[in-house]
Amino acid sequence: MKKKKKGKWKVIGFSFLGIIILAGAAFAYEYYQLQPKNHFKTVPVVSSKKTEKTTAQTNDKADTQAFNLLIMGSDQRPGQTLGHSDTMLLMHVDLGKNQINAVSIPRDTRVHLDGYGYTKLTSVQYILEAKKGTKQGIEGAVQAVSELAGVPINYYVETSFEGFQSMVDAVGGVQMNVPTDVKVGSQVINAGSHYFDGKTVLSLVRERHSLANGDYGRQLLQLEALKGIGKEALSPGNIPKLPSLVNSVSNFMIATNMSTSDMVSLGLAVKDIDPDKQLSYQQLPGVGRSMYDDILKANNAEIVIDEEKMKSIIAHDFQS
Repeated sequence: MKKKKKGKWKVIGFSFLGIIILAGAAFAYEYYQLQPKNHFKTVPVVSSKKTEKTTAQTNDKADTQAFNLLIMGSDQRPGQTLGHSDTMLLMHVDLGKNQINAVSIPRDTRVHLDGYGYTKLTSVQYILEAKKGTKQGIEGAVQAVSELAGVPINYYVETSFEGFQSMVDAVGGVQMNVPTDVKVGSQVINAGSHYFDGKTVLSLVRERHSLANGDYGRQLLQLEALKGIGKEALSPGNIPKLPSLVNSVSNFMIATNMSTSDMVSLGLAVKDIDPDKQLSYQQLPGVGRSMYDDILKANNAEIVIDEEKMKSIIAHDFQS
């Protein structure tokens, strides 16, 4: 009887050990797969008539692994199904060089929408959502940016403006550099470094009317907010919380073609990047004009981008 019991426990012990080994191997494999240079070997492409026709591209060499990410902020409110893409930040993430090059695209940029005519870039999503549905509207806005810049877009993420508040609150507040004095309601926030909660950051990233250079000034505020969030979220103490922080994004995510593992791997990719040294940022220069809008059937204030300067920026910052 004793020998039988011993044999039974030996079998259970080996089975338990096997489970531990298998679990460890699965974890090791998953961690290996999440490493950016392994995870982003193949990336999707949001197809565009003037750029890429394919649905995927392969990064064969580790030193040339790079992809383009479009971050959009929408004015869509909770419960609504239509929104404008009010903020557009196009980023070139180069894993081999540990470098991110980013460019802001003005919301009022004049673009041509096939089948509709000339209008503002911010209106593309709203128009297509109303006519074709949410997914087609958002992907149409992504394609409009791709065609404007002349580069394929691999990943896109769109959040509501309230997403800024949620992200800041998720990391317990952020240190943010305010590039110029900003009037928010009756309060004036002076230029300089401040520690903000989510509600204040939300107010800042939405403000443009009190800024001398309007939307261009707001773009700088949004960049500084993202840098503050990134520094806090990727600080050593918060790295273990990265998967749960990514999961909390779903509370304010409107649309994305990134999976949770994509986002975690991206977080691992940028955790060692110093945003003050390895993040290059530019704004697309343009001229504000009152021009005929084919959607509104009336003149509208739009920004005409300097195409030569845009091509120069894209050629320099979006080629690996």
